[in-house]
Amino acid sequence: MKLFIAEKPSLGRAVADALPKPHDKGDGFIKVGNGDIVTWCIGHLLEQAEPDFYDPAFKKWSVEHLPIIPSDWKLVVKSKTRKQFNVVKKLIKEADVLVNLGDPDREGQILIDEMINYCGASEQKKKAALRCLVSDLNPIAVKQALNNLKPNREFLSLSISALARARADWLYGLNMTRMCTLQGQKCGYQGVLSIGRVQTPVLGLVVHRDLEIENFVSKPFYEVIATLQTENGEVYKGKWKPSKACEPYMDDESRVLSRPLAENVVSRISNKHGNISDFTKKISKKSPPLPHSLSSLQIEAAKVFGYSAQKVLDTCQSLYERHKVITYPRSDCRYLPKGHLSDAERVLQAIDSINERLSEYIGNVDLSLKSATWNDKKVGAHHAIIPTSKKLESSRLSKDELNIYYLVARHYIIQFYSASHYADKEIKTIIEGGLFIAKQRDLTFVGWQALFNKEESEKRNVEEILPDVVIGDSVLCLKGEIQDKKTTPPKRFTDATLLAAMTGIARYVSSPEIKKILKETDGIGTEATRASIIELLFKRQYLNRKGKDIVSTDIGKSVILALPESVGKPDMTAIWEAQLEAIYQKKKRYNDFMNGVADSLNRLLHDANQANFSNLKGKGMIKARRTNKKRSSSSPSNRGKKRS
Repeated sequence: MKLFIAEKPSLGRAVADALPKPHDKGDGFIKVGNGDIVTWCIGHLLEQAEPDFYDPAFKKWSVEHLPIIPSDWKLVVKSKTRKQFNVVKKLIKEADVLVNLGDPDREGQILIDEMINYCGASEQKKKAALRCLVSDLNPIAVKQALNNLKPNREFLSLSISALARARADWLYGLNMTRMCTLQGQKCGYQGVLSIGRVQTPVLGLVVHRDLEIENFVSKPFYEVIATLQTENGEVYKGKWKPSKACEPYMDDESRVLSRPLAENVVSRISNKHGNISDFTKKISKKSPPLPHSLSSLQIEAAKVFGYSAQKVLDTCQSLYERHKVITYPRSDCRYLPKGHLSDAERVLQAIDSINERLSEYIGNVDLSLKSATWNDKKVGAHHAIIPTSKKLESSRLSKDELNIYYLVARHYIIQFYSASHYADKEIKTIIEGGLFIAKQRDLTFVGWQALFNKEESEKRNVEEILPDVVIGDSVLCLKGEIQDKKTTPPKRFTDATLLAAMTGIARYVSSPEIKKILKETDGIGTEATRASIIELLFKRQYLNRKGKDIVSTDIGKSVILALPESVGKPDMTAIWEAQLEAIYQKKKRYNDFMNGVADSLNRLLHDANQANFSNLKGKGMIKARRTNKKRSSSSPSNRGKKRS
């Protein structure tokens, strides 16, 4: 008997529907016509053991116990789902062949692997286990996945990487939360100070941005614009580019801070002749953006519809599991396998049936076009989020579901549209030794941008149209004028920009060496956890919303300012992400990573023990303390289905 072990019931039932009839539905499993059985977990049926499982003394929080580092890691059965655990365990023992049917990601891989290992499957049975990767719950796609089973051992490094992540997060979250909570309570804080490898640096991003805004002092700066006329009477404008000699009068962003300097430039160039020093005119192309990953979808949905990251994820899960109109949503990939091209026509027909807003554009697709997304080498366990070939009446989808489907479908359709074309011009003019630059970009062929309403207006003022000139031509400066401007503070984070910061974390790292490493990673957190991490910070009273803005609370600020600087910075956790990816790529060993985690944890605990949380005196809630203290006896980040 072949046993398919799915991550959750919806996936299990979808797979059973693609297997031979008749079906005999049991309690927690489905037996299919050929004698095989499909069963399922309900998320994680196992969880990391609590500290007092290793030593009863650890039930009481004490600095003397830290760090708590298990020498022999233990899992325990979750009490709420023990009944289903017993069903799966019995079937694992009875099965001849096991099939890992977890979601196509790290978490899905380890979720089933840990069950197989915990339930005592023989080494022979483990070696013979198979892996089924399902990213589309419709019957045709499921059958294709069932016909393409792979040896589960090929995904061992993925499982080890997930194991390393889970254990490292447990160590960091548990030990740092206990240390900071104890220090906070000494200073009169009433509650648990939750610290997490990812959540705390994310909080740090918001706090440091808020502090930068609070401490910002606006400064005036000045730009000089020259109105220039060619020998043919054509008029254009150029902006002064200060020379190196002007650096003493500029800030770090090359803005001129001295008005007398700007006035001097204006007086020198007015009614003076100059020459064209350079002229470029070229046609450039912009290819369509790739289909969405979860993070890119969350970012766009926040910009277009103002949705939170969690709302996007929840809506995606409904579109995937309930309606089956999009593929697996917790994807960090934006590429598609070439084999999917054969389904393109059916997918487009499905889009046409569901979304009227996109119908007019489907008629203009060119299926002979192949965008950069079709790349087998860049597709791992899962591919980009795209519509499925399932047709559905739009009335069956809620407004939010229609909106998210629209964004997913739009990015799929444009893969069959031509690149957009631009005409770029740049004129460089020298007047009295000063350089003035004029630029213009015109959209000459709309291409894929027709779906984004980004076509530039054809109505330009005469002065905005750059003439065609020749290097060396003489020009006259009709006038020079000063534009008085002021520096502005950075904008507060929103859902879109905070997610973008998490995925592009290298921008927030100062070390050139670390920045170089991080440019090759996907940031901090995972596609599956970023939304829940942001929401957790709101639940912990570390963040608040003000309209679309995300701002830190007094508690959130106090935590970051009291902690060692490295805890609130993304450097360490982003390096961990790179190392976890290296484990998956078989370029780093699990033991080496975990030893490094233990070493850094000892240093962090020492520094956190010196932290001063006096600004938190009298804050927090007794109720929160009682609730969270019980929950945080193990790592706060380790609870729930997806770990961070």
